Amino acid sequence: MVPFIVYDCALLTRMSGLPAAVNLRELRQGVAACQDSVIYHHFFETPLRPSFDNPDYRNDFAVWTKLQLSDRVLAERLGIIDPYSFNNIPELRRHLLELIDDRLGEVYQVPSAMPGSEFYFMEATTAVFDTGERVEQPGDLAGAVQRMTLGSVYYHFLEARRREPVEVDDFTVWLRDLGEEGEPYIRALNSIDFYFYGLIDLRRELVRVLREVGGEA
Repeated sequence: MVPFIVYDCALLTRMSGLPAAVNLRELRQGVAACQDSVIYHHFFETPLRPSFDNPDYRNDFAVWTKLQLSDRVLAERLGIIDPYSFNNIPELRRHLLELIDDRLGEVYQVPSAMPGSEFYFMEATTAVFDTGERVEQPGDLAGAVQRMTLGSVYYHFLEARRREPVEVDDFTVWLRDLGEEGEPYIRALNSIDFYFYGLIDLRRELVRVLREVGGEA
């Protein structure tokens, strides 16, 4: 049996080169012009950033719209976007632009942020490294997940879904190779509505469902 290799990761964040957005119209312009990596960062990589501390919304666009533009209507619309439900970044970008355009058509005055509260279009590179830990059996997976850093949880359960095979986490890929033995664990992992969990709660939920399969208390 091939063991599961536990990796960890960290984000190396940088400016994208686009000018910061001061108001909603400029945000729209930046969203339309930016690289896919920028959209990816502000939707998918937010859980891994220690500075991301607004649990009401899981993407930076919604958070900025609420806190800096004071536009709760648009913030709610942006906040319910599940980026994993889109096949690719261009589809996600189009939906984001549609929501912003709809809002611009509704307001009499374009919402603006105070000086110093602009939206900065960022992107990041993920640095990945081997932790040295290996999981030998499915029954050991719950304990391994409990010991994992948040970076490992993100890399194996969230970031993995944007790699091949798309929409599948690394645990499931490993368990598939085990045949019938891995199937109950796969069903348990698939039962998690993961997107609106923070990483701490996601790790806790992963441990819970994996322990239930293994008959642990």
